[in-house]
Amino acid sequence: MTTTSGGRMPLLDHLREFRKRVLRSSIIILLGSGLGWAFYNPIINKLALPVCDLGAAKAAKATHCGSLYISGVLGPLNLQIKVALLTGLILTAPLWLYQFWAFIAPGLHKKEKKRSILFFMSATPFFAIGATLGYIVLPVAIKVLFGFTPSSLSNLVKFDDYLDFVLRVILIFGLAFELPVFLLALNLVGILSGKAILGPWRLWVFGIAFFTAAFSPTGDPLTMALLAVPLCALYFMAGGISLLVDRKRAKRAAAEELL
Repeated sequence: MTTTSGGRMPLLDHLREFRKRVLRSSIIILLGSGLGWAFYNPIINKLALPVCDLGAAKAAKATHCGSLYISGVLGPLNLQIKVALLTGLILTAPLWLYQFWAFIAPGLHKKEKKRSILFFMSATPFFAIGATLGYIVLPVAIKVLFGFTPSSLSNLVKFDDYLDFVLRVILIFGLAFELPVFLLALNLVGILSGKAILGPWRLWVFGIAFFTAAFSPTGDPLTMALLAVPLCALYFMAGGISLLVDRKRAKRAAAEELL
């Protein structure tokens, strides 16, 4: 990749690199969406399980399943397209997140680029843990929200709206658990020190609490705590590991100066 003096890239090269990363991310998401399309029925059965068992309803030849419904002639097709695209977005999240990281990587040193592979290796399990936790929280969130329905009324939920809610929760939990990965990645490449991460810890805790209050599926304390407490723990863990990395880096630098 061409650079100017001082290791800086021209603006056009930045735009070309950005276009390349966006194109790769789009292809990755489309390939993941193909899997979502192929496994549409198992996926939709799993997503609907907190509200109703579609498999049992089909076996019993029921005319409806819980409070979920699909409307319109194009409703079933639109639903399958949406499930496929959102499944691709979630399944391939670590890969397109890595493309975002790779857009930053050309500005790093060669040694720092090698370390950036740790980002990809760590992003996948952390995203999976967060997405799994989001799915586990779903029945609690849905039960709380349905509890606000007056006893004299029935709550019919359009499947599109329900799907948006479910996948938003899963995606938010998954992305939230990438916080320690980003912090450690920035520390490994020398952008953030451990002290810089842990110094404003009160602001971080407040920010995490604000994030969970704004984006958690419900406003109840239990659901917010299920997201906020692990995030705070992961934040402090990332800060502690960063301090150890800084100490090791300082010792290595001191040893090199003596040589």
